[in-house]
Amino acid sequence: MRTIRVETSTATILLTEAPAPKVRDRQTGEVAKDATSGETLMKVGVVYIDEGESSLIHVTVPESGITEGLTLGAPVSLPGLVARPWESVFNGQQRHGIAYRAAAVAPGAVPAGVRA
Repeated sequence: MRTIRVETSTATILLTEAPAPKVRDRQTGEVAKDATSGETLMKVGVVYIDEGESSLIHVTVPESGITEGLTLGAPVSLPGLVARPWESVFNGQQRHGIAYRAAAVAPGAVPAGVRA
């Protein structure tokens, strides 16, 4: 499925949930791994604020992309952020959404010209 690059240069991105292993199967507790590298995948929660609108999203990041110095509520950067639409059928119900993935999550700064 196609991925869509997300422009973050004018956005304010704040960490709302600390990195935690991404669970692939809730029933077994199996942790998700990258299909290519086999690396453990982590999930972080952020609020993405741009052009006066905000969204709470979860972003998948490889474990090696989690950097030191992350603080809840503080700005972060998400290099290589992409969005991928998805759909599936679960228990007979059609579901759909957008999955977000980034190469890393690192302490960031509020873009110039943005007032808190």
